[in-house]
Amino acid sequence: MAHVSIIGTGTMAQAIASVVGRGGHTVELLGENDQTQVTGDIVVLAVPYAAIPAVLAARGDSLAGKIVVDITNPVNFETFDSLTVPADSSAAIELAAELPQSRVLKAFNTTFAGTLASGTVGENTTTVLVAGDDTDAKSTLAGVVASGGLKVIDAGSLKRARELEALGFLQISLAANEKVSWTGGFGVVA
Repeated sequence: MAHVSIIGTGTMAQAIASVVGRGGHTVELLGENDQTQVTGDIVVLAVPYAAIPAVLAARGDSLAGKIVVDITNPVNFETFDSLTVPADSSAAIELAAELPQSRVLKAFNTTFAGTLASGTVGENTTTVLVAGDDTDAKSTLAGVVASGGLKVIDAGSLKRARELEALGFLQISLAANEKVSWTGGFGVVA
């Protein structure tokens, strides 16, 4: 069984914790300012993109050797009209550059908390898209997610995080403009 540390305590953190728990894995939720040691083999950064630098300043060294999962969407929340990272990059690629001794993955950013917690998007099982350069890390995270009752699709290398963030941005902007529900989302039929 895996041990997962989730940095963040909001709705996404709680939804991811419920998936991990349903799979029989251990999980701990740590507040952004919590000084508790990160003990998980998998560490999920369930904080806003703007909070990542503070998390890295406080905990960056303790993330070495761990699977680090970036769930952020670097959206301009003032205008909802763009991503805030360069067009040839992503939040996950920036994070990987800051954590060269960690195995960084992008996941959970294309789902809302409601679909993670319920395990469904409409009549479909919720699908988590995962991007990363470390095959073993992706397989480990996929096992945790699948054991929690969700589907997992390997979206490719970490450079695919840019497209995942664009998809997350689209979903957020649609919800913010009341075109879709915050409890709905995109489903994958394979």
